[in-house]
Amino acid sequence: MISVHDPVRDKAFGELRRFRREFYRCLTARADAMFELADAVLCADGPVRSLAELSMVGEHRRGHGSSYAALVDGRVDIQRLRMALAAVPLPRAADGRLMLAVDITCWLRPEAHTSPERIMCHTYGRGKDQHIGVPGWPYSIVVALEPGRSSWTAPLDAQRLAPGDDAATVTAAQLRNLVGRLIAAGQWRVGDPDILIVADAGYDGPRLA
Repeated sequence: MISVHDPVRDKAFGELRRFRREFYRCLTARADAMFELADAVLCADGPVRSLAELSMVGEHRRGHGSSYAALVDGRVDIQRLRMALAAVPLPRAADGRLMLAVDITCWLRPEAHTSPERIMCHTYGRGKDQHIGVPGWPYSIVVALEPGRSSWTAPLDAQRLAPGDDAATVTAAQLRNLVGRLIAAGQWRVGDPDILIVADAGYDGPRLA
């Protein structure tokens, strides 16, 4: 057997290792438990239904009680994590342009009566010609788009909308802050093609601009 060196693969693994180290540094309390919990979520075979079940995933090497401790006592430096995401290699268009897409997706929580700040989220397709409201948490998600016919994206930021928030105002500030982080990380420099922002018709285009 001959082992052929693959520099592209080695580079990808190197970037992954660097991101994992920086992600660990973003965990400011219960770091080990939270890190293994994140690995277990990513490596679980199928949807996650319970913490006890998640603790049985091979990548989760700690006791099942550590999962609960991680969620109760764990802390994340969100700003550092956002900077870490902005610094990873991002997909670009053929001309080198960054393309960012923004949309609001809802985590429906109809039975979580004690959860704070739920909002009536509009849902579609839950019945023939039915658009109904379901209590949940809306999140504004920004991703970097892959070029061509690909459904893969690189998530860069997520922000939950609180009751009374104006979606256009929140999204504009979110995009402005993200672009600032991308510039600080060297992802865009003077002379590069303008960053393209993609949003659907549900957004107020002039206000975002």
